[in-house]
Amino acid sequence: MTVQEVQFRDVAKQIGRIAFSPDNSSFRLRTAKVAEVAAAEAETVDRTACFPRKAIDAARKERLLGAQIPIEYGGGGASISEVADMCYMLGRACASVGMIFAMHQTKIACLVRHGAGSGWHENLMRRVAAEQLLLASSTTEGQNGGNIRFSSAAVEHAGTEISLVRDATVISYGAEADGIITIARRSDAAAESDQVLLAITRDDYTLERTLEWETLGMRGTCSAGFKLNFRGAAEQIFPVPYEKIHAQTMTPVAHLCWSSVWAGIAAAAVDRAQLFIRKAARGAGGNLPPGATHYTAARMSLNKLRAVIAACLQSYEARERDLRAISSVDFQSSINLLKVEASELAVATVMHAMRTCGLSGYRNDTDVSIGRHLRDVLSAPIMINNDRILASMGTATLMSAVPESLCD
Repeated sequence: MTVQEVQFRDVAKQIGRIAFSPDNSSFRLRTAKVAEVAAAEAETVDRTACFPRKAIDAARKERLLGAQIPIEYGGGGASISEVADMCYMLGRACASVGMIFAMHQTKIACLVRHGAGSGWHENLMRRVAAEQLLLASSTTEGQNGGNIRFSSAAVEHAGTEISLVRDATVISYGAEADGIITIARRSDAAAESDQVLLAITRDDYTLERTLEWETLGMRGTCSAGFKLNFRGAAEQIFPVPYEKIHAQTMTPVAHLCWSSVWAGIAAAAVDRAQLFIRKAARGAGGNLPPGATHYTAARMSLNKLRAVIAACLQSYEARERDLRAISSVDFQSSINLLKVEASELAVATVMHAMRTCGLSGYRNDTDVSIGRHLRDVLSAPIMINNDRILASMGTATLMSAVPESLCD
């Protein structure tokens, strides 16, 4: 049993002595139960690239898949800060579980915010809460190169019925999901950027696998490619244009949740670096090993990473219902830069942790092994490539004023 598994086992013991209550502490305690399961199967999930079924089943049991659904629809009414905290905790236990949870909650956030007032989408909210449905995301096509603001596949309309055929190069955990939130052109005559968001459930579509998922890290997300063939009702299209959903919810929530997972991976690596330093110091009469300076750097980097995420969470929550503020150049720039900065900081933190442990961290057969954490966190600057984000922000950053005071 690794040190991380022991820590989560001890947390679980505490959970059994604390009564359930529907508040923030309850979310944390229930997440800790799921994290214990996730930590126990993390090595197997990574080694075999299998879907972390036990952990996701545990999340269903703890009713976390519907945590963000409003209470009036049977959910937990969790805030974005509470969801981000769950992502952090799960990321510490197993990166793949954390990322699956983060992507699911991003889709739920879109459903909650932009499905209100639509009978079909409100019913889906009730189903997610009652049945603990897992929703996957399909935003990447073979032709768009990862640019999710342009779609090739178009919705075909036939009265009140619609259909969609989509060549999805990636649908994370698509084969295991109960439904998919996907993007498409509004119609065959629409421009590539004139997009809609659709919510589709397993009985509406078929998936034909086209690409396998054999990667360096994040192996348990099972992000294979599929040809998606959907037929359903026009009311499954969200009533709000995707352009608004993308700016108001999809991008901010995705970047906050992803960053929280990456911070969790970094924290797990720092945990192992701390264990290594303590064991080495005990064995050397209190003298610190040479890698101690890297441990200090790892802690500093982790603190900065957490602070950056916390500041962006506070900024988003303050503007969440102010459409003008959330659509502003300044906010959109900051939330995009969060993804870039958090991903780079997470990689740097794990690298410092690796160098703290030296060969013991580099090996795969020690209790301070950091290889899995490094491989997983290296996905952070690549998933929605940082270079693409920075290149697309050139004009926006030129339009944004440089702060004149420290507190601006």
